[in-house]
Amino acid sequence: MQTSSSDSQVPNGKRKPSWGQRLRRWGLEIALVLILLAGVHWYKARPLADGLAPALSGQAIETLEPIDLSLPADRPRLVHFWASWCPICKLEEGSIEALSADYEVITVAMQSGSAEEIRRYLSERALDLQVIADPNGDIARRWGVQAVPASFIIDRGGQIRFRRVGYTTGFGLRARLWLAQLEANLSD
Repeated sequence: MQTSSSDSQVPNGKRKPSWGQRLRRWGLEIALVLILLAGVHWYKARPLADGLAPALSGQAIETLEPIDLSLPADRPRLVHFWASWCPICKLEEGSIEALSADYEVITVAMQSGSAEEIRRYLSERALDLQVIADPNGDIARRWGVQAVPASFIIDRGGQIRFRRVGYTTGFGLRARLWLAQLEANLSD
C-alpha cells in the first residue's frame, strides 16, 4: 500500500485542482448563471409595450380624479403595474411611494380586487399612491404586462424610455427618470 503526504491528492487518486483552476471554474459557473438570468429577464420583458405608450386613462381610486397619460407632461412619468397579492410588489411599494413625491407616478393595481378592496389595502399599508384599478387585467394586456411588478418610464412625448419586469430599486428608477429628463432637456 502506498501513501502520499501530498495535499494535492484526493482519495480516488486524482489531483486536486489548483486555486487558479478553481477560480476559473467558479468564474465560468457565475458567468453561466448571469447569462441564464439575463435570458430569463429578456424573455419576461419581450411582450412589454415599447415605443409610444399605450392609452392609459381612468379614475384614481382614492381621489376620483381623472388620470390620462395622453395629456402633455413637463417631466417624465413612471407607470407602475403591481398587485396586492405580489410579494415582490410589497418590497417595492415604499420606493414607488417615495418617487411619487418628486415625479408623477401612476400605478395600476392589476387583478387586485375592486376599487374598495384596493383602497382598504392602501389604507392598511399607509400608502399614498395614484392608483387605477385593473380588476380584469385589460390595461395590463394593452401594455403587454404578464407579470408584476412591471415599470415603465414615459418621456414628455409619450415614448417609453425604459421598461422592466421584476424588482427594481428606487435608486434605479430615480436614475432612469433623471436620465429621461436630461435627454429631454438636451433635445430642447
